[in-house]
Amino acid sequence: MPVMSPADLLKFLDEHFPQAAHLGLEIEHLDDRVIRLRLPMNDRHLRPGGTISGPTLMWLVDCGFYLLILGQLGPVALAVTTNLNINFMRKPEPADLIGEGRLLKLGKTLAVGDFTIWSAGKDEPVAHATVTYAIPSKR
Repeated sequence: MPVMSPADLLKFLDEHFPQAAHLGLEIEHLDDRVIRLRLPMNDRHLRPGGTISGPTLMWLVDCGFYLLILGQLGPVALAVTTNLNINFMRKPEPADLIGEGRLLKLGKTLAVGDFTIWSAGKDEPVAHATVTYAIPSKR
């Protein structure tokens, strides 16, 4: 059972990362191993050619996996990304992004998982990533 609710996580994000608050991130589902997010499309996310930019996709992966970990551990602001490997598979439509992260291993010092992103309304993913986070020790 997650120790932080979706509302708790978004409040934490607003308080500790106010630069992300304007993006309108929504948490659609959260359990012990999975988080599902929606990032509403905004013209700021577009790159030339009318597609969602790679940095926007990477931000969704990084932020989404961070929230998934916090949901399990509680408010650990200093958990940090140690590896993020992303494969861009298709051109993302200029539509909301749906991201789903899975926690594959949560250890004492590392969390490992994967993350898939779709354009809303499409069946085929636009990107897939593997992610590793370092978890600070409780000193």
